[in-house]
Amino acid sequence: MRRFRKLYIEIIIQLVVALLLLLFVAFDKHSAHIHWHEIPFMATYVMVALVINYLLLPYFFYRKRYFMFGVYIIAVLASIIVIEEFILEQLLFSDGRSDVFNPIGTLVEAIPVLLILLAFNFAREATLKQRKIDELKHAMIESELDFLKGQINPHFMFNNLNNLYAYALESSPKTPKIILELSAIIRYMLYDCKDNKVLLDKEIENIRSFVKLNELQFEGRGSIDFKTQGNHIHKYIAPLILIVFVENAFKHSMSSQTDGIFVDISIVTEKDMLQFKCVNSYTSQTNTKDIPGGIGLKNVKARLDMLYPDGYKLSIDDTGALYNVNLNIELNRLKE
Repeated sequence: MRRFRKLYIEIIIQLVVALLLLLFVAFDKHSAHIHWHEIPFMATYVMVALVINYLLLPYFFYRKRYFMFGVYIIAVLASIIVIEEFILEQLLFSDGRSDVFNPIGTLVEAIPVLLILLAFNFAREATLKQRKIDELKHAMIESELDFLKGQINPHFMFNNLNNLYAYALESSPKTPKIILELSAIIRYMLYDCKDNKVLLDKEIENIRSFVKLNELQFEGRGSIDFKTQGNHIHKYIAPLILIVFVENAFKHSMSSQTDGIFVDISIVTEKDMLQFKCVNSYTSQTNTKDIPGGIGLKNVKARLDMLYPDGYKLSIDDTGALYNVNLNIELNRLKE
C-alpha cells in the first residue's frame, strides 16, 4: 500500500513538473496565452517519460540490460513519431502541416522535453539516495559509538569492580570515592552519550571522573596531571572521543610500570578550537606492543573521519618511553 501511495505521489509531482514545462513552452511573449494544441503533444511526452522512468530504467537500465534498454528506447521514440505524425497532426492541423512527414523535426521537439522530464527524475532519485546514504552514515556512526562504548566498558568495569571488591574487603576509606566516580562514569555512558553530540563540559567532567578513579588506584606509584583551560560552556563534541586516549594512557602506563608512572592530560579551548594533549610514560619491554595499533585507536580515528571530515588533526608520537597524543578539533565542524 505504501509503495503504491509513493508511486502515486511521484506521478503527481511529475505531472506538476510537466504542467510547468507546458506553460514555459506554450506561452509566447508576443501572444500571452496557451496554445491548446501543445497540450496533447506534452501529454504524449509525459506518458513516454513515465514509461522510461518507471519501466525501462528500473527493469532494464538499472539491471545492466543495456541492449534491451536501447531497443526499447528506439521503440519508444518511434512511437512518438507515429503518434505525432499520423494521429495528432492529422486531428489538430488542417493547414497542410499534417501532409508533411517530418520525423527528424518531431524528435528535435520531443527529445529536449523528454530529457528535462528524465533529468528531474534522476535529480529526485539522487536526492533520495543521498538521504539514504546520510541515514546509513548516521546509523554507522551510532553503531561505531555503541561498539566503542562496548569496548571500553568490559575492560574498564572488570578492573574497577575487582579493585572495588579488594578495597571493600579492606574497609578502605577510598571505597565510597571509587563508587562515586564509577557511578558518575556509568551514568554518563548510559544517559548522556545517546546523541551524536554532547556538551563539552560534560565530556570533560567524565574524563575528570575517570582520572580521579585511576588516581585512587595509583597508590603513590607516580604522578597524574589533568588541567583544562578556556571556556567550555555551550560547546559540543562527539561523545567518547577523548576518553579513548585517556583510557589507553592509563592502561599501558599502569600495566607496564610498577612505579614512576607519569600521565599528563591537557584540554584547551579557544573559540571553536579544542586542543587535546595526552602524554604517558610506559616501558616498551613489557606488554605495550599494541599501543599504536589497538582496536580502540583505529575505532576513534574512523569516528573522527566520519564526524569531523577535514575538521581535525591527530598526531601520535611514540618515543619508546613516552606516548604523546596531540589532537586538534574544530568543534563547529561536527557533522550531524
